Amino acid sequence: MKTGKRSAHHNQVGDHCSRWTVPREEIFNLLIQSQQHLSAKEAYAILNPSNPAIGLTTIYRTLDLLDRAGLVRRVNTGDGQVRFEYRRGHDSDHHHHLICTGCGKILNYRDFEKEELDLVRKTEDILAKKYGFLIREHNIEFLGLCPDCRPGGKNSPLK
Repeated sequence: MKTGKRSAHHNQVGDHCSRWTVPREEIFNLLIQSQQHLSAKEAYAILNPSNPAIGLTTIYRTLDLLDRAGLVRRVNTGDGQVRFEYRRGHDSDHHHHLICTGCGKILNYRDFEKEELDLVRKTEDILAKKYGFLIREHNIEFLGLCPDCRPGGKNSPLK
């Protein structure tokens, strides 16, 4: 087996699957390289021209596998769409999402104010005590309209 990233990721998914295939590697590499939050259909549209053997079902199953293994993060956009992003694996990449319910744009929000961090930590502490829950991470998503989709924006039906 090769050493490096592939074997490390293979080891992480080992509990969830019996074999790490070339299509799974290609799907995973796409997410690593992408700066976007991709849906299964978007991943398919990108990968299919160069590798028509990778079907949409394979992509859905692989994304689910990678999510269960903790290698990717599932982002629900509020419109029934699910998108995925690579978990970079370090605290400096921790971010929340601003999701436009008009166009589906997802913005990563990283520049936290001290008061925001204090509020999240306090909320985690309260919930942990109240429910006896060991919180390991959190995911915060804000749903709304981006500047282009809000009333008066260039994509808004309300000019």
